[in-house]
Amino acid sequence: MARSNEKPQNRARVLVAAAVACAAALSACDGSVGDAKPGFIPQAPIGASTARCDGVSEPGPSPIRRMTRFEYDNTVHDLLGDTTQPAQQFAPEEQAFGFDNNATALVVSALLGEQYLAAAEKLAAAADVSKLAPCDPAAAGGEAACAAAFVTTFGKKAYRHPLDADQLASLLQVFSEGRSAASYDVAIRMVLEAMLQSPYFLYRVEFGAAPAAASTGATSVPLTSWEMASRLSYFLWGTMPDDALFAAAQRDELATPQQVEAQARRMLQDPRAHAVVADFHDQLFDLATLDTLSKSAPEYTDAIRNDMKTETRLFVDDVFWNDGRLDTLFTAPWTFVSKPLADFYGLQGAPASGFVKVPVDATRRAGVLTQGSFLAIHSRPDQSSPIHRGKFVREKLLCQPIPPPPNNVAINAPAVDPNTSTRHRFEQHESDPVCAGCHHLMDPIGFGFEHFDPEGRWRDVDGKTPVDATGQILDSYDVNGKFDGALELEERLRKSGQVRDCVVTQWFRYGYGRSETTVDRCTLDALGSAFAKAHYDLRELLVALTQTPAFRSRRADGGSL
Repeated sequence: MARSNEKPQNRARVLVAAAVACAAALSACDGSVGDAKPGFIPQAPIGASTARCDGVSEPGPSPIRRMTRFEYDNTVHDLLGDTTQPAQQFAPEEQAFGFDNNATALVVSALLGEQYLAAAEKLAAAADVSKLAPCDPAAAGGEAACAAAFVTTFGKKAYRHPLDADQLASLLQVFSEGRSAASYDVAIRMVLEAMLQSPYFLYRVEFGAAPAAASTGATSVPLTSWEMASRLSYFLWGTMPDDALFAAAQRDELATPQQVEAQARRMLQDPRAHAVVADFHDQLFDLATLDTLSKSAPEYTDAIRNDMKTETRLFVDDVFWNDGRLDTLFTAPWTFVSKPLADFYGLQGAPASGFVKVPVDATRRAGVLTQGSFLAIHSRPDQSSPIHRGKFVREKLLCQPIPPPPNNVAINAPAVDPNTSTRHRFEQHESDPVCAGCHHLMDPIGFGFEHFDPEGRWRDVDGKTPVDATGQILDSYDVNGKFDGALELEERLRKSGQVRDCVVTQWFRYGYGRSETTVDRCTLDALGSAFAKAHYDLRELLVALTQTPAFRSRRADGGSL
């Protein structure tokens, strides 16, 4: 600890740095026990065994979750009105199981700790103390009383629960030491700095409700209403609870499935839910790759790649919120284009400026897998890539991870040859026993996209060869078979129970901030059944995700603490 004569600013830094280090140590434990092995992938329809799960309430691991950059910026905006997006300058998150919010990957490095400190200093310096902590010492009973009121009321929002005695005393000590050397405003800013670096701000620290005396042998405990408010808000909005959630928590009205469902449905009507759905699909479809993607074709400009990202975002938002059906993501005969992007695709009907919803040629395109973003991202700069396109379908839509290649295998795409097709060059994998074991899972799927060039434009000829877009899916549990072209592939995917199960799994990973484990089988079963009952309405899947024991409770043994 700092010496008693150390400057209060430095002492505050020591206190909060220690808190961040403590939180980092806590986050290293994922709470897994027994056979809770991460990365469990169902090998049969996940809704097939619901009966054997009756009465099971195992919530699975409950890791402490740190804010992502997306969540940090949203939170300081809602807490302080800040619009500078300071977290965009933070070190990027590591992805695990496809998403950047996986708790086990969200460690705090020394660099990130310094960035938290710098952001807290800037945010505190810019804060309007007269609004955050107005003080009339004569009316309030002195500045210390004003500070106590600020710490109690603002602290409850920043920490997302009422402060306990130790938290209150620690923050008031920061104020007291700050006030001994500087003005009231400076001391309040120091308290704000301390709050913004506390693990109770940066993390969602959950203990759960104390089990009733008659239930001391319970394997799980429900979350408190305060903890549930944060789970709901960060899952559906990517930010802190609003006043309605805080009020519900204060009244302990987030304790039953019905109360949680009512809030979830209310929250899905809020525009903030659109940002979370966009974030999920941005990561699922790797849209950030477009920011630096380059192609050898001069027509593929920065403006085109940016418009492709906007196209997919507008399309996903339209399908999710106006239709809601998983099928439509694969089969919709429309898209959104600007005039430059329409010209790039050869489409008609785009205005001189802005984006508009237009029909596509239904013999060539339908749904998200025939949009330029997907096709360009999963290609090489100078040629299409059956490997990358097939790998995406296998891993992201069928949830079957491809093992990495042997260490002694050189990974080099065949050189472009204008006299032969991409398909011909890549078919060598089928005859190479070292490659065939994995490539038969990817390449036959990827060949279905060969009517699309590396930039996502339609082609009938590749090199000097007519395009052959026939393909095949192997080693799935319900979608095996041959197809001709992307539209027939999408039709197979649309009907597939494995694809529907995979979508459930992907939302589980994103919404719960962790990978599925063997003990989550019953949770996945319940989610799969609810999704089917809702006729595969994605909005209803989000509601269902708030109703499981894995969302509403945690293990009684302390889990990740």
